[in-house]
Amino acid sequence: MNFETIYTQQDGPVQTVTLARPERRNALSLQLMRELTGCLEEIAANTSVQAVIVAAEGKVFSSGHDLSEMTARTEADYREIFEVCTTMMETLQRLPQPVIAQVQGLATAAGCQLVAACDLAVAGEQAAFATPGVKIGLFCTTPMVPLSRAIGRKRALEMLLTGRVVSAEEAAQWGLVNRVVGSAELAEATRALADQVASASSFTVSLGKQAFYRQIDMDQHQAYSYATQVMTGNAQADDAQEGISAFLQKRLPKWTGR
Repeated sequence: MNFETIYTQQDGPVQTVTLARPERRNALSLQLMRELTGCLEEIAANTSVQAVIVAAEGKVFSSGHDLSEMTARTEADYREIFEVCTTMMETLQRLPQPVIAQVQGLATAAGCQLVAACDLAVAGEQAAFATPGVKIGLFCTTPMVPLSRAIGRKRALEMLLTGRVVSAEEAAQWGLVNRVVGSAELAEATRALADQVASASSFTVSLGKQAFYRQIDMDQHQAYSYATQVMTGNAQADDAQEGISAFLQKRLPKWTGR
């Protein structure tokens, strides 16, 4: 695909996808969301990619939906915007490769949703997060879905009901991001995390990511039953047998992705 609102680059096993609308605060227009979804679908089929970083140009990670597309539209138009957004967010979690948000600045509304929907997130010290839709009469209901699952009910509702800006440090304490680093170290720290993820068996990581999202909303007994089934199959896989043998033989494993 040819992209106008994003660009992408693969470096070894890591592919970085960068939001490239800094003049519009990386607002998630319909075009950008469709391009990002299409890019992710291409990455899903690329077995040489083992981790994905979502980054952004400029001072703002993403300001959320492009509000210029949100005035005087029909019901069908609004439904299309939110359905395209939902498809993009669900594609992030269906991707076999882990996705890491590299958050350098403000992430608000659907931009905050994008961070919450990624598997992992690293924030620079200047990053901040908010779901301020309530202030303009448009409650951040779709951003609420991954946000509430990432940080819990009370904290999510505080963000949703007040719209206040949460600092990077507070976001890390709440579990919205994994860690906060100095702004100058953000790209390096995110890449180090991506490399760590990419060093494992791609088969095992993909299996584990899929299992994580399937079991997270099950009750405990059902989750254990499902996890037992997955782990039984995993134990028979080539990479699991290679990894166990390598550990016992005190050598580095040679992954085949099977």
